[in-house]
Amino acid sequence: MSTKELYLEDSYLTTCESTVQKIDGDKVILDQTVFYPTGGGQEHDTGYLIQANEAFKVYEVKKEKGNIAHYVKNAHCLQLGKVTTKIDWERRKGLMRHHSLLHVLGAIVYKKYGALCTGNKIYPNRARIDFNHLEDLTKEQLESIVNETNQILNEHHPITSRFVSREEAENSSGLIKTMVNLLPASIATVRLITISSIDEQACGGTHVSNTNEIGNMSLEKVSSKGKNNKRFEVTLT
Repeated sequence: MSTKELYLEDSYLTTCESTVQKIDGDKVILDQTVFYPTGGGQEHDTGYLIQANEAFKVYEVKKEKGNIAHYVKNAHCLQLGKVTTKIDWERRKGLMRHHSLLHVLGAIVYKKYGALCTGNKIYPNRARIDFNHLEDLTKEQLESIVNETNQILNEHHPITSRFVSREEAENSSGLIKTMVNLLPASIATVRLITISSIDEQACGGTHVSNTNEIGNMSLEKVSSKGKNNKRFEVTLT
């Protein structure tokens, strides 16, 4: 049985009661978790597993064969059975804000230049996003991207998630379809993240619930990654 991923339903859930099902060295498998594993460009959560009034630090989280593997210091001291999970909320909040930012920024760049996101990396305090078929932009064009992005961030646009069949996702006119096409064929149900009428993307990451929770974006650097491929490095205040 695979680990139930509670963060997919509620990105604001910071703790839950779980059952330790397996301990293998530092690796701990739970029946359900609030810990997000590294994936989709987003870094993993950190935090603690608490059992018998003792806190065990979770320093890495990965998805392995349908389960969420929690790498825990002194895991040999844990017992099979009940445990309380607790994530580092400040780290998660930073990851959520930057992930939601990239969706808004990606929508703006796509609307203005038709460039698609080809990859990203999301940290608690910064992020980067790569675009294809994007030629060199002038200072004024870059400023326009920043201004339009920040305008949306300062407005109250709800960010919601829902699950649909792969067929429905592929046939949705609101999607940038290459994102769905890149998903493994084995995935039959797709989680969509919708930002009002601005953007809708297939995404398994964690997000804030409204654009006004993101902050203001600063564009720190633009670099070329091959012909007509650009990398934007951004931060939030």
